[in-house]
Amino acid sequence: MAARKSPLFDTATTLGKIIAFLGISGLAGVLAAGLLVPVAAAAGTGASASLQFFEQLPAELEREALAQPTTIQAADGSLIATLYEENRQPVTLDQVSPTMQNALIAIEDYRYYEHGGVDLEGILGAIASNVSSGTSRGASTITQQFVNNVLIDSARQNGGTVTLSGGGKTVGDKLREMKLAIAVEKELSKDEILEGYLNIVPFSGTTFGVQAASKYFFSVDAKDLNIQQSALLAGLVNGPSAYSPESNPEGALQRRNIVIDAMLTRGKITKEEHDAAIATDLGLNITPTLSGCVGAAQAPYFCDYVTHLILNDPAYGETPEDREKVLFRSGLTIKTTLDSRVQAAAQTAVNETANPDTTDGAVGHTMLSLEPKTGNILSMAQNTRYNPEAAQGNTVLNFNVDEFAGGDPSKSLGGGGGFQPGSTYKPFTVAAWVEAGKALNQVVDGTKKTYPEGDRWRASCMDGGNYVINTPELEGYTPQNYGDQNYRYTTVLDGLAQSLNTITMATAKQLDLCRIRDIAFDMGVHDAGSREGALNPPSVNPPALIGGGVAAAPMSMAKAFGGFANDGTVCEPRALTEVTAVDGTSYPVPATSCKQTISKEVARGVNAATQEVMKAGSGQLLEYGDIPMAGKTGTNDARSQTWFMGYNSGMVTASWVGNWQGEGEGSSLGGLQIGGQVYPEIDGSLIAGPSWARFMQQIPGLYVGTPFTAPPANMINGGQRTAPVSPSRPANPGNGTGTNTGGTGVNSGATGTGETGTGPSTGGTTGGDAGDDGTGGDDGGNG
Repeated sequence: MAARKSPLFDTATTLGKIIAFLGISGLAGVLAAGLLVPVAAAAGTGASASLQFFEQLPAELEREALAQPTTIQAADGSLIATLYEENRQPVTLDQVSPTMQNALIAIEDYRYYEHGGVDLEGILGAIASNVSSGTSRGASTITQQFVNNVLIDSARQNGGTVTLSGGGKTVGDKLREMKLAIAVEKELSKDEILEGYLNIVPFSGTTFGVQAASKYFFSVDAKDLNIQQSALLAGLVNGPSAYSPESNPEGALQRRNIVIDAMLTRGKITKEEHDAAIATDLGLNITPTLSGCVGAAQAPYFCDYVTHLILNDPAYGETPEDREKVLFRSGLTIKTTLDSRVQAAAQTAVNETANPDTTDGAVGHTMLSLEPKTGNILSMAQNTRYNPEAAQGNTVLNFNVDEFAGGDPSKSLGGGGGFQPGSTYKPFTVAAWVEAGKALNQVVDGTKKTYPEGDRWRASCMDGGNYVINTPELEGYTPQNYGDQNYRYTTVLDGLAQSLNTITMATAKQLDLCRIRDIAFDMGVHDAGSREGALNPPSVNPPALIGGGVAAAPMSMAKAFGGFANDGTVCEPRALTEVTAVDGTSYPVPATSCKQTISKEVARGVNAATQEVMKAGSGQLLEYGDIPMAGKTGTNDARSQTWFMGYNSGMVTASWVGNWQGEGEGSSLGGLQIGGQVYPEIDGSLIAGPSWARFMQQIPGLYVGTPFTAPPANMINGGQRTAPVSPSRPANPGNGTGTNTGGTGVNSGATGTGETGTGPSTGGTTGGDAGDDGTGGDDGGNG
């Protein structure tokens, strides 16, 4: 043998190639159980140094838990979204087709079941092949490749770096890999190593492991892979990019066929099976698993909200980086409160009203529902596409929620900053009114008037205990009703139903402005853009009472109205019900948290008034089904924001349609395309309200609740009297006269016609918000 001319020992140049392949100047000694013999005995002290270095290398492979996708689920278990850095679905070896196992072993390490982790015969064969052919053939066993992938994965998880390719590895890299491979062979069985390798190895992009790869390329489970599919995947592990069947189908086919040839050579398939497999095309059925909220199956903005909750919670890690690791790598199963039925109905209504393809890019529309008795979030729909790319109709801003949790700028919620609520803020004045012992049927002066400069309004929380009108440029404050009409004496109940600003001002003048503010704030209304470490309450000034004193998120408005629906008990909005990791770790989730904020009687008084909105006010033309409902429309003064709050004891919904790109002058929705049309009037009763009605029509029988309990009789009837005719209006502008009902302060005359709708006349004095005698739009907030 010694006299045989072998290319292995022919020249010094050949020896240099051998040494380059091994990656050391003198690799000597024995690698556990004699698997690697000395190949450079003449290296002298160099070999001794290598052996000493080798002995000092770690002998145990420290394995991190493999990254697995997180799933967010609705209450019924349906998928909301999958989140991952690496799309991996670990399987046991018996869940992998034997054909796949054979294909991998045939092409990567056909002596796998014969060596102990490092294959001397394979190394020598690779050296001979490389020297004689000038090519670069590797000799890493499956065990070594497993070790290498574990090291890469560990480095990735811990922010380190690792050499991926054999050509770039140092002496230490190669020695470490070999020693760890031998250690792994002592610790794990061959089947366990093969299983680990099949689950960790990358196949394409973010697709890791044989099960995820089978699903991605062929839409089949790993246990069902046939010969040609197995060969394609086995060929990919050598170069996921180089042999990608998507970007390089010809190269992938050639590589696949090489694997099929190897399977025949190693006796894993018959000649007939070989020929049949070679004759097939790639047979791809690409089925990607979309990652993140961009690829959500439903409710992408709710998905975004859930991810922010996790990333803000120290229970998932001390640092933001720790929490991201848990969220995207720990295989969490996040169960939520979302009702997929309600969500689907909300999304349909939102898309029908303001589809992004037929709607101006500045127009947003949301539909958010809560369960009043639990705070459970049932839906969170939005008309825009959840997409960070700059294009009309795209945004990742969630209009439903605050910018920051609790006003803490370190805890983003991804919110859009909120919007003026218009007249949906008025029920808080009614709450303060009945809390003060005043009756809903009490008549107040709603005629047009100016509150002069220096006029004092009781405000116990302010210096001096008063708010002083200070508008020198206007010479006082003159609230106006929508259309600058409907100025009259009428009941507080009717004033809310018809959304008359002058009635709201007249009631507030008899109250403590701070108490109105405090009721709204305690029930959940606050500045959605709060960022100074605490939530900012609404303003304390008269214009704020008709909706201009705070930019509120739909979530906070729904929370507050949920308090009315729940007899004065306000429940914190709740999204999470259970969070567990794949390793069994269970994470805490917020329990239902409710607090009695206003008395039951006060809440019932408000509910009586908001039900009147649906019976004889700005909500009476909405066709939403047979369920008794309460509600309130809202439109801000700039006509850039429209709202409808609809609720019963089973569900409260905030419907908002508005300009999310700005407030104030020039921001009106007037003239903008909304769902392919331009609305002649911008009003909550005409845009946000009908969208809510379409939503309700789709979910009959869901969350119907129980009828509201009536308030005490004196809360309605006290101080009642027939409303006198306003001196600024004709005695009977309707088509008939009616008699006061006494119980509710709403007359029952004949039918009258208003500017934007028709409805029952109220004795010629009560009509719609925008109409003289019929039901019309909301007042527009005027502030």
